[in-house]
Amino acid sequence: MDEWINEPAAIGCAVMAILLVIGFVWVMRLNGRLKELRKQYLEVMGNTGVDNLEDVIGDMKRRIDEQQQYTEKLEEKVAEMSKLLPKLKSKVGTVRYNAFSDGGNDLSFSIAIVSEEKDGVVFSGLHSRDSTYVYAKPVEQGASSYPLTPEERSAIDKAK
Repeated sequence: MDEWINEPAAIGCAVMAILLVIGFVWVMRLNGRLKELRKQYLEVMGNTGVDNLEDVIGDMKRRIDEQQQYTEKLEEKVAEMSKLLPKLKSKVGTVRYNAFSDGGNDLSFSIAIVSEEKDGVVFSGLHSRDSTYVYAKPVEQGASSYPLTPEERSAIDKAK
């Protein structure tokens, strides 16, 4: 179930799906406004008042300008999200192993949570018969200032 979190394409698809829904709502709203404008146009053409037609055109221009501003804001938000997306700590890798020969059953673990640049953290839980110890090590560009075990390195590699 958590495999989709590991896919950058899945996150991109989710963002695109949200934008698609926003675009669909926007088109439906414009369609409603177009119906209103057609009704106003037919009313103006039924009357001989040219001033009303000029008002309709002026109103259309104002609304087009508003929509342009709204579109520019959306484009800015999309650009901002595109910059932040690679920095999200969304890559997860897990390795289970037997840390001590007397424990059995692969109850020890290493979990890496990193970004696309491999910045993040790796957690390790060492299980023995008497207790479990949990450690956390910072990760920058796939390495740590603390020594990494082979299992921790493997968890970081799986987080790709």
